[in-house]
Amino acid sequence: MKQLSVLADPVYHQPESFSWYQRFWMKYINDKRDLSFVQLLTWIHLSVIPLGIILFFPVLQGGWWWLAYGIWFFIGHIKLRGPFGLMLHNISHRRLFRKKYNWLNKYITWFVCPFFGHTPETYFVHHVGMHHEENNMEDDASTTLPYQRDSVTDFLKYYFNFLFLGFRDTFMYMFTRKKKKYYTRLTAGEISFYLLCILMCFVNLKAAIWVLIIPFVLSRLVMMLGNWTQHAFVDPNEPENMYRNCYTCINTSYNTKCWNDGYHLMHHLRPGAHYTEMPTLFTKEKDKLATEKSLVFEGIHYLHLFYYLMTKKYDKMAEHLVNINNSFSSQEEAISILKQRTSRFTNLRAA
Repeated sequence: MKQLSVLADPVYHQPESFSWYQRFWMKYINDKRDLSFVQLLTWIHLSVIPLGIILFFPVLQGGWWWLAYGIWFFIGHIKLRGPFGLMLHNISHRRLFRKKYNWLNKYITWFVCPFFGHTPETYFVHHVGMHHEENNMEDDASTTLPYQRDSVTDFLKYYFNFLFLGFRDTFMYMFTRKKKKYYTRLTAGEISFYLLCILMCFVNLKAAIWVLIIPFVLSRLVMMLGNWTQHAFVDPNEPENMYRNCYTCINTSYNTKCWNDGYHLMHHLRPGAHYTEMPTLFTKEKDKLATEKSLVFEGIHYLHLFYYLMTKKYDKMAEHLVNINNSFSSQEEAISILKQRTSRFTNLRAA
């Protein structure tokens, strides 16, 4: 185990001056701390979007098409998928553009998202309208509780259940709670994407499969892998306790690349907080984290933890566990708690 070290994750430092490009966009965005999102969107519009569109036209054939697709996939789904997905997460909680320019927020949702396999509106409705409301409890359509969270088989069940039934379950959650605004947005976005895929199959079947459908399947896999791991450790005695059903990853390059996404507990505690505030919030919560035996990992992120879970390498997880205020008496105790918190809940309706 580790002792808590100085945090090196991103916080906001205002530059001495702004470029003309930054000053231009500051007239449109709500928070100057989000200029990094505008920069990301700029790169997407210079690479992912134009190349993705070209792939539907007969200007490239044979090996040249596959070369262009490989470049497109590398940029969009290896280099920029994480940053875009976590930008979408952030702007779902805090609108990027001001109210008078809300059409730009809709533009991201309805035009940019499909290039990354995200169906319009679905992420917002699922994440903001349900996940934060239910906090991974039984009524959450993506709850991890009925599954053994260190089991490959159970993860595959979890993924395929959400892939094929996630829309239905999320819709029914909203419908039974009379959240008409949410379920209409969900339905419009999901159905529109499916219709787009069908239409584009008549335009260019190969491009429709590889540019729209496969990224959609991949996107759902990545999102479920993330949610599975972020809520893999749940205290069976207090499953609703956020300190014991979320964890935190600090001092990892992932936080720099993906807007402090490792601070998942802080995000659940303060969903509206800006990502640059997370390290400060963490510091303020330090003693509470120790008291609750909340899990904090240093130097690794959710992909490492997913691998360690699937291979049951609890010793590796414990090596990266931060022992704040010596809340864990030994590594053996820490491993025991990790194992306890990955066990499936058997007394649930969904079990």
